[in-house]
Amino acid sequence: MRWNFGVHNFLAYATGDIPVGSYDSTRLANIGIGHGAFDAGGGYTYFNPEKGHELSAVLGLTYNFKNPSTQYQNGVDLHLDWGASQFLSKNVQVGAVGYFYKQIGCDHGTGDRVGCFQSQVIGIGPQIGFVIPLGDTQAYLNLKGYKEFDAKDRPHGWNAWVTLVISSAPPQPTAQATMSKTLHARY
Repeated sequence: MRWNFGVHNFLAYATGDIPVGSYDSTRLANIGIGHGAFDAGGGYTYFNPEKGHELSAVLGLTYNFKNPSTQYQNGVDLHLDWGASQFLSKNVQVGAVGYFYKQIGCDHGTGDRVGCFQSQVIGIGPQIGFVIPLGDTQAYLNLKGYKEFDAKDRPHGWNAWVTLVISSAPPQPTAQATMSKTLHARY
């Protein structure tokens, strides 16, 4: 769910993950992770289209269910994702992105052979985004990279993300709305 109050935007979300794909605890690589999860959180975005400023942050918690193949259950984790950008034009934005991930609950289960395993990592890096008009629809292409540091109990390094979203184009102002705006600006 989301709410908008001018340049202030809020959201609350809940999502889940179900075990899909082929999983075998004896295989080196698997398509699925073998367990379900539930994630919920909230976020805030400041977006001023007149000045092109955008600042967003989303905080969430993830509860992981036990993997029935390994009898291992990951602990609860806390994650904060943020981004700050400036639109250079109507269709191009640049900025910085980052995240903080901290496992706040211990892994456990009869398959646990490492004890209280609580991973964490911080990532930060650049982003660039493009709005691509496609007639009645539009595409948004975002490229971002993160340098990870302060990692504990997990691999770290660089990672990159490419996101493509296709949606309806924003409504164009009608001739009457444009004339009303012009008259309002004059008086």
